[in-house]
This record gives sequence, structure tokens and C-alpha cells, in this order.
Amino acid sequence: MFDFLYGYGPSLLEGALITIILSIVSLFVASVLGLITAFMRLSKIRFLEIIGLLYTTIIRGIPELVMMLLIFFGGQVLINKMVQSLGFDVYIDINPFFSGSMTIGLIFGAYMGETFRGAYLAIPVGQIEAARSCGMNNWKLFTRILFPQMTRHALPSFGNNWLVLVKATALVSVIGLEDVVRKADLAGGSTHKPFNFWIACALIYLLITSVSNRIQRALEKRYNIGFQESDA
Repeated sequence: MFDFLYGYGPSLLEGALITIILSIVSLFVASVLGLITAFMRLSKIRFLEIIGLLYTTIIRGIPELVMMLLIFFGGQVLINKMVQSLGFDVYIDINPFFSGSMTIGLIFGAYMGETFRGAYLAIPVGQIEAARSCGMNNWKLFTRILFPQMTRHALPSFGNNWLVLVKATALVSVIGLEDVVRKADLAGGSTHKPFNFWIACALIYLLITSVSNRIQRALEKRYNIGFQESDA
């Protein structure tokens, strides 16, 4: 069944595993940055609001590939110059996985910030005021009122961001990470059958996104319990 992979099937699966792990780590970073950015954009402190706006504007205006190259190569040069300026005769080699996950997380943190901000604005202000009048502190307000409803409103956009993030992980192949794209490229070059491996690579991404879609629909159904009946 897998003869068309010329024995490189296990290598592609190993690359697929790295891609999945990279996607999950990047999603975690993006979610944390997104929450911070959303509350900065919603803050009444003008300075924090401006920083959040600058972050989302700059990140969304620079192509992902350019950002990846800037952080991996430019960041590596900057860190080593700083280390050498302190008198240390060492060279620090940044790990491609760390650099790739942080870069993708930084990029999609801007998109997640807009997702979470929109989800917060969708919550009726009266509910927040009522919670505060009952004596809820900020933590209880977030965990009992904001987070459950923000999750419901954010899930569609969050799921779309996740799908785009998964496909964006293909960019890490340019900085040397052995993900599924790089594995396919190396295998295609070795066998002179690149088309076979790009098809296999595309099918792996399609499988990941298809499973993600099913999970997203299940979560949306779970968080919309009670609302569908009232809407009907």
C-alpha cells in the first residue's frame, strides 16, 4: 500500500509527529499571548491599549515567512552579539523547534487577541456588572462568567486560527526543523520522486485538519447546549 513512498513512510510519520507537537506548543503560546493582548486592547490604561494595538498591527502586517527568518536568523545574531559584548567567547545556536514554535505563537497571538477581544465584547455588560455587584473578585469573574461565555463565542474563530496555524508550521522547514515538509522534501530529493511525497505530505495535513474540524464541531455543540433551543 505504501510502496510509492519507497520506504520513507516511517520518516514521514516522524515528521508528522513533530508537526503536531509544534502546532500544539505554538497554539499554547498563541493563546497566552492572545489573552494578554485582548485584555491590553480592552484596558482603560491608554499605554497598554497602544502596545496591544501596535503588536497586532505590526504582526499582522508582516508575512509569516519574513517573521520566521527575522526571528531565527536575526535573533540568533542579536543574542550572540549581546553575549560576546559581555566578554563571553561562546556561540549560542538557537534550536529550530524553539524558534519555530515561538515565532508561530507570536504571529498567531495577534490573531488570537482579536478573537478573544471580540468574544469578550459579545458578553452583555450587565452580566459583568451584576457579578461585581455580588462581590465577585476578578478571578471568579473570569472563571465563572467571562471564560465560559468567551469560549462559546471564540470557538469558531479559534478553530479557524488553529487550522491556519497548522498549515503555517510548514514554514519551519526553511530553518532546518525536521517536520513533515522537510522530511518529504529530503525523501523526494533522494528518490527523485518528489510528487509522491508532496502528495503524502498534503494528505497528512488534510488528515490533521479533518480531525481538528470534527473536534471543533463537537466542542461548539457542547458549548452551545441550551442556546440552540432558545434560538429556535
